Amino acid sequence: MSKQQFHIRCAPGEVGNYVFPAIRDASKIASYLKDAVPIARTVNSPYTGDLDGVKAASPPPASAAFASIAMEELAALGAHTFLRIGTCGGMQPDLKPGTLILPTGAIRMEGTSQEYLPLAFPAVPDFSLLEQLVHAAEVKSYPYRTGVVQCKDSFYGQHAPETMPIHRTLTDNWEAWKAGGALGSEMESAALFITAAARRLRCATVLQMIWNQERTAVTRDVDQADDDMTHAIAVAVDAMRAVIAKDQSRNPAAH
Repeated sequence: MSKQQFHIRCAPGEVGNYVFPAIRDASKIASYLKDAVPIARTVNSPYTGDLDGVKAASPPPASAAFASIAMEELAALGAHTFLRIGTCGGMQPDLKPGTLILPTGAIRMEGTSQEYLPLAFPAVPDFSLLEQLVHAAEVKSYPYRTGVVQCKDSFYGQHAPETMPIHRTLTDNWEAWKAGGALGSEMESAALFITAAARRLRCATVLQMIWNQERTAVTRDVDQADDDMTHAIAVAVDAMRAVIAKDQSRNPAAH
């Protein structure tokens, strides 16, 4: 393949096999890569650089639909391993902002994944990547939880459901997810997990819980928000390093 990819405007050889789809500023991930440079054709282009001798990339954040597009186009350029770094809102009152959420599965309330596989197909991460994320969080003694997250397309459907014509359905679903133990709400993991399954890629997610509307409703804590992504980034980078090392030990010539 010689052409640039349509949306990310990257060509073969410009991005690596290991990718950090990142929330907010992709440059925060790029700071962990040696000789990182932006492929500055569009705002949706990744940074690319070296991680332990292997080329890696960090594209910027996106909706579920664009996250899936970016994964498709990066995979077409050879990428096969994706560790997404994102944010979420908490759904259980005991979860304090700043807790890392490592999804073991995602509720498919967004629309993108339904154009890949039926809803009966579960949206789950690659287990080997999830293991490395858990190990990295344990080693660093960062607070984390594993469990299911809810993914949706509408931010305000969560934060202002009473303004929506289908507010009863939104509220009932939210209460059901909470009762089932869902830990957080976000927008991309389900689409990425399903796209990865359909394209035979590896994908997992680490989420920084930056607020918790359910905790706010039942506590008087002043610490109700934490948007410092340092822990999430550090866990993802350590996990990816472990994955790269394991891959190289199995097949040194393939990376």
